[in-house]
Amino acid sequence: MLGSRLLFDLTSHGKKVRAIKRCTSNLETVRRVFSYYSDNPGELFFRIEWVDGDILDIDSLMEAMNDISYVYHAAAAVSFDPDNREKIMKNNIDGTRNVVNASLAKAVKKICHVSSTSALGNPDPDGLIRENSLFTSDGIKSAYSVSKYKSELEVWKGIEEGLRAVIVNPSMILGPGFWDRGSSAMFSVIHRGFNFYTNGMTGFVSVEDVSAAMIALMKSHYSGERFILSSENLSYREVFNMVADSLGRRRPSIEANLFLANLILQLDELKAFFGGRKLLTREEILASQNRACFSNEKFCNTFNAEFLPVRETINNIGKVFRRDIREGWLDKKAKKWGQPGKRIKNQR
Repeated sequence: MLGSRLLFDLTSHGKKVRAIKRCTSNLETVRRVFSYYSDNPGELFFRIEWVDGDILDIDSLMEAMNDISYVYHAAAAVSFDPDNREKIMKNNIDGTRNVVNASLAKAVKKICHVSSTSALGNPDPDGLIRENSLFTSDGIKSAYSVSKYKSELEVWKGIEEGLRAVIVNPSMILGPGFWDRGSSAMFSVIHRGFNFYTNGMTGFVSVEDVSAAMIALMKSHYSGERFILSSENLSYREVFNMVADSLGRRRPSIEANLFLANLILQLDELKAFFGGRKLLTREEILASQNRACFSNEKFCNTFNAEFLPVRETINNIGKVFRRDIREGWLDKKAKKWGQPGKRIKNQR
């Protein structure tokens, strides 16, 4: 989602862009995302020079970075399933190390590394988490959280070797297009009818703000700095209600406290034992109950910037989701998600 929006913004600004993809990648959804923001998406989409590559393949990165001045590193494996721990650590840490080393070898002018608020430390005395909050091993940290923290260490090592780089730590990014995963899946789930909410809290930010901030940082003189990108700190209940309102659906009404959430997890594990698909992990349950608040003052004060309000962002995404429903896009994608398109049609 972020990569697609970033590609759109860069090509819109007239930049010559080379993007890596896997040889098996399907760019259909990326092209669809371009159509959300432009009446002539094909013109911008075909300005991109697509090359096959992989961040775990240093040779493909070296070739992709020939004659490149600026690198945006937004590739990462995201999962809260303990079974994927090795994959997450390898992709995110080794992949970032390869990007950094290739950038140094090719004398790239500057890179922007996309990290996460999950790589940040514990709250300050006022309850807010800031860029200089100290990351510790206290408490339960997901493999994803640890991998993003260690990925940042690879960037800092590169900076010590002369690489100019900035790090961004977005909170939960909200944007349209990838309705089957990430935060966008909230719209699909709530559209189909979802009764549960938690009172956990985190930061939220629009994908357009994250992309714009990355481009602004790359244009700036800043290097060796990290910036939290977040608009508002809200509970999941508040955000679920906003999503339901944007879709004209009923708001979730049953609180999934820790006891109920663990009961649901056990039932989910039992279903998986008998051959069903596991939908939840203990890390996800704990994350849904966690309350974390992030400060955006460093970026806002540095660039005299304001982030879009979350409700406005969600309303905009809701409009795109309803458009995709009308045009049958979700029916088409539902077949790939293992859900019958008829089910979505009947709920329009």
